[in-house]
Amino acid sequence: MRPEQIYQELKDLAEKLGVTVSEQNFRASGIPVKSGFCLIKGKMNCIIDKNISLHKKTTILAQSLCDLPHEKMFVVPAVRDIIQKCGRKSSHEPDRHEHDL
Repeated sequence: MRPEQIYQELKDLAEKLGVTVSEQNFRASGIPVKSGFCLIKGKMNCIIDKNISLHKKTTILAQSLCDLPHEKMFVVPAVRDIIQKCGRKSSHEPDRHEHDL
């Protein structure tokens, strides 16, 4: 499976799980910002720096989804493997912040 397909499958899974995925230009923010999962007004989001590599985007999104209840959903085996690997790699839970934006 091509890297672009894997990333799209992860974005599709995120949508099914109620996670909004958006790519933003963090360079324009002027403050140090890190890609990842966050809650904004109680809604799940994964905000990703659009200037990072596709591999990093895929890893960040997979880490964001690994703790969400996706076990009973159909997930392409290659994508499920990536989610499991990323979940094991993270020595701590991804930074999760709640913001009242």
